[in-house]
Amino acid sequence: MSEADRRESGPHRGYAPDFLTELFRAPLDPGYTDAAARRSVTGPPQGWRRVTARAAMALSMAAVGFLVVLAYQKTVADEPSRSQARAGLVEQVTQRQAETDELQNRVDALRDEVARERDTVLDGARAADLRDLEAAAGLARVTGDGVVVELADAPEMVDPVTGEGSVSELGRVLDRDLQDVANALWSVGAEAVAVNGRRLTATSTIRAAGSAILVDFRPVTGPYEVSAIGPESMADAFRTSQAAAVLRAVSADHGLSFGVRSADDLMLPAASGPQLRYARAPSASASPSGTGGADPSVTASGGSPR
Repeated sequence: MSEADRRESGPHRGYAPDFLTELFRAPLDPGYTDAAARRSVTGPPQGWRRVTARAAMALSMAAVGFLVVLAYQKTVADEPSRSQARAGLVEQVTQRQAETDELQNRVDALRDEVARERDTVLDGARAADLRDLEAAAGLARVTGDGVVVELADAPEMVDPVTGEGSVSELGRVLDRDLQDVANALWSVGAEAVAVNGRRLTATSTIRAAGSAILVDFRPVTGPYEVSAIGPESMADAFRTSQAAAVLRAVSADHGLSFGVRSADDLMLPAASGPQLRYARAPSASASPSGTGGADPSVTASGGSPR
């Protein structure tokens, strides 16, 4: 056998057809093509076949309509129960909030009574020193001139298609923003700080829980006001801080509302008494190994960075 014969009788290399080319060349499935060919020969169904096809179509449409009506009736029937459950939850929240406010007012009244009884027992100098310590620790109401930092989410952007409003994530006030503002105020000389009327202490936390911001595990809603009592130079010093520079940039780029103003005769309420979990009163024979003060800086793990 010659070389040419061996080449002709040898295995041939096959090439698979181009899928896209075949798809555009024959877009119709072969089964549809055969059915169309048969129908062109036999014509459309006549007689009982035509009646059967129409009856099957009518029954299918009736079944679909019946299911749609059942689903609509079920939705309408369940709506009162859902509305009633929602109204019940709102009523419970309102009731619990009223009870919490009443208990807080009672705590404030008892605290004032304890302070009066204590002042009658202690002499003037010791009572004054104790009041100063309580004010520094956040356990007593304080008044004075200071600064108010106002923060609010950016305006909602309305979707022209759905009509729903939304705020970009970068345009929202984050827990980290309130932390930075509070720490910056402490660093420029603030003597007392409160967020939306909630006094901050050495054990305070500002954290995020989903889309809510918690101050000492109690939610606060915008717009937010961080009030601080301190020296006259505190407002100018805060405006030059890194926290203020970051918030001004976010305000310019994403529409977050940010403002700083001086305020006279601020009144910051007392914080609730701290719950010490590990501290114990020292025994008479024990000698202290060291002294130290609590850092008033507010920190929180897992804060949302800018």
